Amino acid sequence: MTAEILYCGDTELSGAACYLAGLMDHAGWSFDYVPSHIPLTYYSITHPRRLYIFSDYPAMQAKPELQHQIVQHVEAGAGLIMIGGWESFHGLGGDWDQTPIGQNLGVEISTTDDRCNSSSPALLTAEAAAAIHPITRSLPWTLHPPTVGGWNRVVPTAAQQLLTIRQFGHCQVSETGELTAQQISASCGLAVQSFGQGRVVTFLSDIAPHWVGGFVDWGDQRVTAQAAGAPAIEVGNWYAQFWQQLLGWAGRLDRSNS
Repeated sequence: MTAEILYCGDTELSGAACYLAGLMDHAGWSFDYVPSHIPLTYYSITHPRRLYIFSDYPAMQAKPELQHQIVQHVEAGAGLIMIGGWESFHGLGGDWDQTPIGQNLGVEISTTDDRCNSSSPALLTAEAAAAIHPITRSLPWTLHPPTVGGWNRVVPTAAQQLLTIRQFGHCQVSETGELTAQQISASCGLAVQSFGQGRVVTFLSDIAPHWVGGFVDWGDQRVTAQAAGAPAIEVGNWYAQFWQQLLGWAGRLDRSNS
């Protein structure tokens, strides 16, 4: 039986892919997995999925005709997610600009390296619409905005921006210990759009170290999970809730357990 989710990238299940794989297993969702170094095949998309996920998966691994078929599946009602990384969007070897999938994400992808690596604080903050959107609602963005360590810089076009990555610098600590910092950049963190009958999500930071930064530990409790063939993970409960809400909305998936 074909799984409802096709997940491509994040190196392999023994590496970075264990994070998203663990969270999907924790939610009770079945998935088929394609490592970053394995090309996508016709067999993988013979039957339409409810959700397609690309994360650190080079565009060269998915032939244009296969991408066109996925775009058609999304127009017919499937979900499509691209998660940031060195081999996502343009990145360093992602090269999704000017591809059938890249052109239908609702964002403008650079034709040059779009990676931003930050050694100073970068906070993932919510726009007004995030308070009511199913992906981002019921999470403490205002009181406890999480930090991230890196992201791909894109410009939303058709997509609605829900989260913004705000990078701070020029930090100073006063004699009394008070910290001050100035915002030095702002970039899209999360954008969504409807596409035909389907839904498209772009998340511009990562799901796994190192770019994910402190976001992986976001929460006031801990969640442990483990997918078959992958190492166990331990993450923050708000981080887990965010990703399960994101996948659930994009693919119209129900959580069978959590």
